Amino acid sequence: MLRFLHAGDFHLDSPFSALSPRQAAKAREGQRELLSRLQALALQKKVDLIFLTGDLFDGEKVYPETVEALQSTLERIPAKVMISPGNHDPYTEKSPYARGTWPSNVHIFRDSRVEAVPLPELGCTVYGSAFLESIRLSSPLEGLTLSGEGLQLGCFHADVTKKPSRYGPLSPEEIAASGLHYLALGHVHARSERLQAGKSYYAYPGCPEGRGFDETGEKGVYYGTIEDDGSVTLDFIPICLRQYHSLTVELRGQSEEAALQAILPHAPTGDICRMVFRGERREERFPLEALYALASPYYESLTLYDETSAPQNLWAREKEEGLCGLFLREMRRQLEQAKEDEEETILLAVRFGLAALEGREEPQ
Repeated sequence: MLRFLHAGDFHLDSPFSALSPRQAAKAREGQRELLSRLQALALQKKVDLIFLTGDLFDGEKVYPETVEALQSTLERIPAKVMISPGNHDPYTEKSPYARGTWPSNVHIFRDSRVEAVPLPELGCTVYGSAFLESIRLSSPLEGLTLSGEGLQLGCFHADVTKKPSRYGPLSPEEIAASGLHYLALGHVHARSERLQAGKSYYAYPGCPEGRGFDETGEKGVYYGTIEDDGSVTLDFIPICLRQYHSLTVELRGQSEEAALQAILPHAPTGDICRMVFRGERREERFPLEALYALASPYYESLTLYDETSAPQNLWAREKEEGLCGLFLREMRRQLEQAKEDEEETILLAVRFGLAALEGREEPQ
């Protein structure tokens, strides 16, 4: 059985333009810490092989400390490491991959043509290729010819699609025809499950940490095993230091404070959060300062948006002679006789009743 880690799309030294300069610098430091987490996981799982499927760097402009941190981390892992440069970090004379001395256990694919790397000590051959610029219109599997004995594995930066793509288009039919037991893929930032085309398995681990509100939730890498018969298991392991959250706070007859309390985490986090408040507020003025003071201790960065509507005068038509007036007078009578814990329910019933009578949308 062969044990491996599959990771990619670190985008080291991203600019983090949505954050303040201080927060962006802290986020880049955190990215380097992800490398330490990768190393610790590799040692814990005693992996034989690591697939790094491209876009490890966000571009050619990379701090020397970052390149050195990656080289040093990989050197301390007693496993073979395969790197397939992607569209953000293509292999060129100016790329980070052309700098310094890379450890002897690291193999970087440096050509768009598929290269076969026999690893007889692991009973496998790994095939891979590189982006040579930010666009690749041809399939990464173009020209693939299997050779050697044992497991046949792939390490590619690719866009699995049946449509044209600027980023290494790769169809499921090509994967099925490849004869590869497993394709470790990079490029897509959302994690996939273990997928299968024909007898070939493939997957995207997603990015190990989100960089914006389009990459919310838990992020990490895949730990996998491959048996001699080619069967593959994958376990997703979170390694992210922080998460991005995009939350909607629906008031639903509650006060803003009560609705907020219901969704706050149990303890402070280092996460980055955006909250949108919706529904009908109780007062004319939205209590932005008070809500921020309540929620901000739980997050590294917090932004609040007010999309609430002004409070409605529920009783404005109470004296009318028609059906609406009769309904409101009856509900007023029930409210006056209600116990304290029944008042919220009656007021909500008034809102639904008015919406039905006036042909408006039901309250949220």
